[in-house]
Amino acid sequence: MRIGKSWRLALLAGLTVYLVVGAAQPAQAMHIMEGYLPPGWAIFWWVVFLPFLVWGGYALERITRQVPETKLLLALAGAFAFGLSALKLPSVTGSCSHPTGMGLGAILFGPGVMAVLGGLVLLFQALLLAHGGLTTLGANGVAMAVVGPLVAAGVYRVVMRLSRRQRLAVFLAAALADLVTYVVTSVQLALAFPVGGFGAAFAKFAAIFALTQVPLAVSEGLLTVLVWNWLQTYSRSELASLALREEGA
Repeated sequence: MRIGKSWRLALLAGLTVYLVVGAAQPAQAMHIMEGYLPPGWAIFWWVVFLPFLVWGGYALERITRQVPETKLLLALAGAFAFGLSALKLPSVTGSCSHPTGMGLGAILFGPGVMAVLGGLVLLFQALLLAHGGLTTLGANGVAMAVVGPLVAAGVYRVVMRLSRRQRLAVFLAAALADLVTYVVTSVQLALAFPVGGFGAAFAKFAAIFALTQVPLAVSEGLLTVLVWNWLQTYSRSELASLALREEGA
């Protein structure tokens, strides 16, 4: 008996969440851990993050109303981000390195929707897996759920316009979204702890992150291409409804 496309998507999303939650262990941080930022900076990044959540809420409502058949793809994008961002490696004190999983959803639905999905991922990980925290969710949200998706969506469109090579566009979008997330995190940490000046602090944080984040970004880009190929095979109609039919080799 053949399994329908919708059931394949639901099965993949559910399996991803099950494997991550079932194998999860307590972690020191998710980008920046609970209580690590001074209160003023924690509040500042929350203020920056909130307007993007409102924007994302409108974008999410519009997509689910206009193309309701893509709701399972939304669930898949959220599960993909949750699964990848739960895989962490210790990095700068008070933080960790890991993939973000934001590129796939940003390509499919745009950066606004990923502000909401990324915020939910960060919230669930803070509450259920002890990754990150509520006070630092604003800072982590700006880095992972706002700037990362904006870069992913922009890179995808530019590469597609210049080369029409879709798999290359997907790879670069996912990899660069991962890298820029940790550039922003380095900026946030350097602003909060400018030991030796902002420039010196940023260079220190960014250099340490780079040791783990560069190979992780490349790996995330390759994995995202594999998932994209899978979607092209089994969810072509849903991609077509999002105007993302394959446009290049």
